[in-house]
Amino acid sequence: MANPMSTLGIIHTVLSLPPIVFGVWGFLRDGRIDPGTRVGRLYLLGMLASILTSFGLSSTGGFNPGHGLGLLALVLMAVGVVASRVGGFGRATPYVQTLSLSASFMVLLVPGINETLTRLPAGQPIASSPESPPVQTALLVLVAFFFLGATYQVLKLRALARRLPVVGSAA
Repeated sequence: MANPMSTLGIIHTVLSLPPIVFGVWGFLRDGRIDPGTRVGRLYLLGMLASILTSFGLSSTGGFNPGHGLGLLALVLMAVGVVASRVGGFGRATPYVQTLSLSASFMVLLVPGINETLTRLPAGQPIASSPESPPVQTALLVLVAFFFLGATYQVLKLRALARRLPVVGSAA
């Protein structure tokens, strides 16, 4: 039987749902998570709350892979937000911003898939551990969707770049 959730675990789970909603909303509306939009900012705030509460959770009593994924997501979010402000990536800036924020979304879903499949349905979860075939299959599908989505985003950004005039060129 799955371990019962702690109060912090319940709070973390509730706080982890809005970034999923806002991330999907951003993908559907804009084709990406754009930190310059209200939806993008809500995604970032939700992710921050989700990650911070995850640091108080540990079934092993210490640092675990979920904490590592949280740190990775924070780095990806920081890169995505800072990319357009710093401008050190040149023409790659929109790609860096878009793909890093999309990767942060994927990283959010990794522990979510594991926890969901190893806890639900209550009393008879679909999976017994993170190594079980249902979890591994779901993660493989997630990675495939990420690469398909990233490819779509890159193609969309390239098409947009072709339509924009080059700054500093003679007309």
